[in-house]
Amino acid sequence: MPSIVRHTLLFAFAALAASPALAETLPGELLGPGTLSTAANETSATFSADERSVYFMRGDYASADTTILVAERIGTGWGRIRVAPFSGVWRDSEPHISPDGKRLYFVSNRPPAPGAPPVTTTRAGQRFPGANLWYVDARDTGWGEPVHIAGAINAVASVFNPSQAASGNLYFSSVREDSNGVNQLYMAEPLGSGWFAPRRLDVGLGPKANRMDPAIDPQERFLLFAGNEGDSRGAADIYIVFRDAQGGWGKPIALPGEVNSVWLENAPTLGRKFGELYLTSMRPRMAEYPKRQPDRVGDIARRMAEPLNGSRNLWRFDISSVLREHGIED
Repeated sequence: MPSIVRHTLLFAFAALAASPALAETLPGELLGPGTLSTAANETSATFSADERSVYFMRGDYASADTTILVAERIGTGWGRIRVAPFSGVWRDSEPHISPDGKRLYFVSNRPPAPGAPPVTTTRAGQRFPGANLWYVDARDTGWGEPVHIAGAINAVASVFNPSQAASGNLYFSSVREDSNGVNQLYMAEPLGSGWFAPRRLDVGLGPKANRMDPAIDPQERFLLFAGNEGDSRGAADIYIVFRDAQGGWGKPIALPGEVNSVWLENAPTLGRKFGELYLTSMRPRMAEYPKRQPDRVGDIARRMAEPLNGSRNLWRFDISSVLREHGIED
């Protein structure tokens, strides 16, 4: 089975919202159907520097129980799927491998120090597993021991989706004192072996809009994120924002074509090749009515066991044309 199977899902609503030319130039490809993308929830694909390994999160439909997995490229497909050596005990998610391939960041609710309690957060009077940023460094024999990021970044219990630039600047989303009660995008500059206090990125509609899941270009020329800037087709779309002439951020642009749908899209990540975008989408296989044959119980069970059952799956897109339109060539 090929690692990426071309899957041209054209939705009626999306077709109305996007021009045919853009829809044809940005077709989506389901990543590893049946192996990487399954009936469970999968998000946050990130690749080793040699592109031989992919790390990603798999969990239940509510993403209440999540684990980081790794798969190896075998021929044109993916195999040897297993739990990452640092995962499988706590609620781990959102892996990200640094541009040089020497460090893997991830999110976890595990205790920040020996003897400490797990990280928790409170919403609507109920306690839930929290989220802090961790990392593991590459060793000759594999990944080292997980390290909790000390200091201001993890001063709160809702820190998500790390993404690092080649400069060492660390981007993430978080709910913090200045985030207006919703997720916002933040960046922390490196300081020795740690980072300065993070600062909120002022983009788009400002703190009144919910923004998640930053994916930074290694050279920091553009940033991708999930959210709704007032023109989202679904619960959340993938936006791109480019650096302006003053070094700030321009207006967020919802990515065209099939990248966004009337379903939820989130967790964008950048591949190792120019213009290679991975994301998570809940888009299902669209049914045609009336059905050719009435459903049997087994038919329903079979559809629910397939990737395109409304769960989150991993998708690949090529946004190189969008980047070139904004003067980015490699």
